[in-house]
Amino acid sequence: MPEHKPLYLYSLKEAAEWDEKDEWRESYLENCDCARAIERAIDEHYDGQRLNSCAQEIIDRYGFDRVNFVLAATVRQGTHDGRYSEDNKNWARRFSVMDKENTWQYHVRSHPGLVNLFVADARRLWDKLGLFDDRHCESGSQIDYTDRMLVLKASVLKDECKTPQDQLFYAESGNGCRPNAIGTKVYGFHVSDGEKTYYRRDEFIGALKEEFIPEWAQENTRKYLEADEPADEPDEDGGMTLGGM
Repeated sequence: MPEHKPLYLYSLKEAAEWDEKDEWRESYLENCDCARAIERAIDEHYDGQRLNSCAQEIIDRYGFDRVNFVLAATVRQGTHDGRYSEDNKNWARRFSVMDKENTWQYHVRSHPGLVNLFVADARRLWDKLGLFDDRHCESGSQIDYTDRMLVLKASVLKDECKTPQDQLFYAESGNGCRPNAIGTKVYGFHVSDGEKTYYRRDEFIGALKEEFIPEWAQENTRKYLEADEPADEPDEDGGMTLGGM
């Protein structure tokens, strides 16, 4: 699977303030290229009566994050167009489009009725991933994440890692665990393989509700936490002391 270029979500004005204009420009050009590729795919797969499924080839080339972003920006520009379904309009509203001045350049210009069908096809492929979302989580600035199983936003993960297993992260420490703390880092480990790392608090959807925690995830968490416990060590008299104390 090819490495997809990173999606830059902020405006040109913000990019200039943060000295990130090159990152903005590369992402902007990729957005435009993605929109034109969608238009070509629609032209090639519309037989005059129906649009054959073609979203997968675009997703493979540009990645879910960019395809979803370009489609959402397109639908949001046509919120008063009855050719877009209300379901697709509501879906598009979930995306933040920060660079509103330039979205018209990567607006998919195919017939709105066909774009609506393409959006439905892309969303069907996304739903097949079976990812956790805000329906499965407790979220909000007042929730303490310490010793909780968290759910990473899908946008944080590469496409090959966009699985419910790879979304799960057990938080152990860090200022980002605490509500309203100045720091944002949350330290812990991936529940799937025990890899230790950290993420920013805003890279999580929230804490996974108890009823949605899989049994395998509970077992893995116990295993990795027990492996981190200090081993008993012999004292000078040959006895055992916990953790060398």
